[in-house]
Amino acid sequence: MSLKYTCPVVIAACLLMSGMSLAGEKKNGPAEGYTIHVSASHQMEDGTVGGPYHHYCKPVEQGRILQCLLFKSTDPDADLIGVEYFVDKELARKYVPLIQWNRHFHDHEVEIAAGRIKILDVTPEEASVIARKAAGTDGIIFELWQEGQPIPDGKVTFPTSVGHVFRTK
Repeated sequence: MSLKYTCPVVIAACLLMSGMSLAGEKKNGPAEGYTIHVSASHQMEDGTVGGPYHHYCKPVEQGRILQCLLFKSTDPDADLIGVEYFVDKELARKYVPLIQWNRHFHDHEVEIAAGRIKILDVTPEEASVIARKAAGTDGIIFELWQEGQPIPDGKVTFPTSVGHVFRTK
């Protein structure tokens, strides 16, 4: 079959899947830049420990927030199971009421000090810089695809860090 008889939609789909735009150049989008790779276990809402989960993160909001895509493995076809935000403590503690913070947030400084976070795919020096930045943040996890579910079913849970410490002020 000659190319002139091929459906234009099929050609466009093939180009897009190969990373090219119809104009012949690759366009960057919001999914670009998730290059900070962190591994950590989570304490689930029922108290069990899950993971470790692979967090692929990038800075947003002028670096005051890291947003992370969460996967159970590093396999290229791994399912996205959640999202975590690393929010600058100044922002989190200003805009999140204490009761809400204690229910859903956790202090990354505590988690890092306990050795429960591994920063992967970078030099030890780069890992140290990332850890210092992360220690100045509070995290909130949105688990979108619960363990044992065949598909995401609309339930959202809020795991926290293992060893989560409640704040009093």
